[in-house]
Amino acid sequence: MAAKIKKGDKVVVLAGRDKGRTGEVVKVDPTEGRAIVEGVNQVKRHQRQTKDREAGIVTKSAPIDLSNIAIADPKDGKPTRVGFKILDDGRKVRVAKRSGEQIDG
Repeated sequence: MAAKIKKGDKVVVLAGRDKGRTGEVVKVDPTEGRAIVEGVNQVKRHQRQTKDREAGIVTKSAPIDLSNIAIADPKDGKPTRVGFKILDDGRKVRVAKRSGEQIDG
């Protein structure tokens, strides 16, 4: 199946403690069905000291389930579903169902 959410997409969180927040996708794991979104689902982790990093409590983004995020519509930034369309030159592009706007260039 074609990927509906890719690295670099602007997404909106639909459920959970960060509901309504937006961010950019840093990494997608399609086998696990999860993605890491910048600035969303922040967790604190205790880190042991090594030769190249300091010990202490580090805040980082944890993975969030793909079902809990949606692409932000390019027109108004609200969550939208993703459809696919084949252009005249044969390219397959993602399209926002909400506005009909093309997502990728």
